[in-house]
Amino acid sequence: MSCRKLKKWISDRYDLEPLRELAGSKTVPVHKHEIWYYTGGIVLFLFAVQFITGMALAFYYVPYFEQANKSVVEIATKLNMGWFFRSLHHWGAQLAIFVLFVHVFSTLLLKSYRKPRELVWVSGFLLLGISIFFGLSGYFLLWDERAFAAVRVATGGAGNLPVLGGFIKGFLRGGIDVTGETLTRFYAFHVSVLPLFTLTLMGVHLFLVQVHGMSVPLSQKGREGRVPFFPNVFYRDLMVWLVVLGIVVTLAVLLPPEIGNKADPLAPPPEGVKPEWYFLFLFQTLKLFPGEILGLNGETIAVVLISLAILFFFLIPFFDRKSSREEKGRLFTWIGAFYTLYFVVMTIIGFLT
Repeated sequence: MSCRKLKKWISDRYDLEPLRELAGSKTVPVHKHEIWYYTGGIVLFLFAVQFITGMALAFYYVPYFEQANKSVVEIATKLNMGWFFRSLHHWGAQLAIFVLFVHVFSTLLLKSYRKPRELVWVSGFLLLGISIFFGLSGYFLLWDERAFAAVRVATGGAGNLPVLGGFIKGFLRGGIDVTGETLTRFYAFHVSVLPLFTLTLMGVHLFLVQVHGMSVPLSQKGREGRVPFFPNVFYRDLMVWLVVLGIVVTLAVLLPPEIGNKADPLAPPPEGVKPEWYFLFLFQTLKLFPGEILGLNGETIAVVLISLAILFFFLIPFFDRKSSREEKGRLFTWIGAFYTLYFVVMTIIGFLT
């Protein structure tokens, strides 16, 4: 069946005119900060790469602690192009989380969360949290020494939360300690629970963006132009995605991720073990606190303060009243800059030390 016949077959059965009108009428603001609009599209593209490569790897991965590490080694060494798909999945995850952080912090600094886009911010923030858990659960599926130690530390830190900490730790681990039960649980999260939540939240996020349109920074109000989304912005998105695909493929070929030794729950953690880079700012923050403060556990106090800081970050759109009234204000600009710089500086310190 030719493309023309297929198009006629579809048009005879479904009214596509509203979609054509939407594509033709949709416009995007143009101003000097418009480059940050493309970060959202990049995340969407990288998520698609993750779903495709993840499904391919799931056919050969064995989610049982006795064979998990061995199955990853066999994927990388025996399966035709297996090393490439695993490497592509690894670097796709790293870049997706990196660009998602850039997207969130650019939204924060440009105050794109302001009324009526509060729920756009909420859905995006939840997607960031899910993506980080995606990274942690996928890292653990290697079942090697470093992943095992990192997950033990991460779940142990969650256990220091008052009241709910013990429940959260037990729920994540599937028991008292990190065991094969934890691997099975993280596999279920990674291939079933998290994808379901991700697709739902992405749908909500994209719908809200379509409803409210692209936000224009307060400094650019009245100065912006408009261009049609299709074909102008759509083709630019495709070109950016092509460049990103080239970057991911290059990293996958030149820097394939290593596979550590199989985890031994009874062995001490390897020296110098660190969490993934997106946890380094938390790791460094915990190191700032002494073991005991006024007779209280220092790590518990640190976890509580970090949780409150993250909660405030989440609720910023509801606190920034000036921006919601389309008024310029410096307070939340400085708060946004502080959050951004703190994350960047602590991540760099954690990486270098």
